[in-house]
Amino acid sequence: MSPILETVSEFATEPSRQHLSSARRKAAARSRGRPPLPEEELVARIQALIAELPTYGYRRIHALLRRQARNGGPSAPNAKRVYRVMKVHGLLLQRHSGKADERRHDGRVAVDTRNTRWCSDGFEIGCDNGEKVRVAFSLDCCDREAMGFVATTAGISAEDVRDLMTATVEHRFGRVNRLPSTIEWLTDNGSCYTARETRRFAREINLRPRTTPIESPQSNGMAEAFVRTMKRDYVRVAEKPNARAVINQLPSWFHHYNTVHPHRALGYLAPREYIVQSTSEELSGN
Repeated sequence: MSPILETVSEFATEPSRQHLSSARRKAAARSRGRPPLPEEELVARIQALIAELPTYGYRRIHALLRRQARNGGPSAPNAKRVYRVMKVHGLLLQRHSGKADERRHDGRVAVDTRNTRWCSDGFEIGCDNGEKVRVAFSLDCCDREAMGFVATTAGISAEDVRDLMTATVEHRFGRVNRLPSTIEWLTDNGSCYTARETRRFAREINLRPRTTPIESPQSNGMAEAFVRTMKRDYVRVAEKPNARAVINQLPSWFHHYNTVHPHRALGYLAPREYIVQSTSEELSGN
């Protein structure tokens, strides 16, 4: 910079400081960024979803809004906006405050290919009249589809498990006598699963029985997670006057889980959405 310009700069700086300071204060008073988007329509859409699915948090609500957009509905907001709107309007779920599990499974239950490992477990539903319904189910450890279930007011027997195996095979492969390739069948050590006749039948149809370590139910963590989902999102909010009413609702719960329920491990897709997007194989069943 030349001396004359430096001199002019020096003389020009001092008188203008007060003016610049005033300009900065005025600029600070102006709002920055884009104006907030209208929220009334989004709140109404979120409230409609929560009315139907009261156990869903903001991530699954966001997944459902994205699904609506894919199906031709209004455009979906990002997850941060959904969280903010739900927080402002008191729609967020309360944080779970239970104790963490003392045991943890270090192995990997999930697999990358469908029909290579299936898992099975059971749970109990108490009814208002004191009756109990016991359910056993099967899951694919890749796409998480609930492929079959059996339900009874008695205990789950070895015969019930064999019926479940048959229903699961037919759901995926139709009425065949034997699977085209061996599939692992992962369960806990319940007597209905470890019965000699059950294991013999599994091998006959080309299932390979696998059991988790004793006193380590978390080793079948995928099945345990499914049980928590069923109890939280379906059993807890349903009418349960008696066993017959519960058993009649089970098909709709399983269908909803397979076709609607967003799953974090599947990119917040439902199991059958994931199957459609990841393979050209036709869906079987409902």
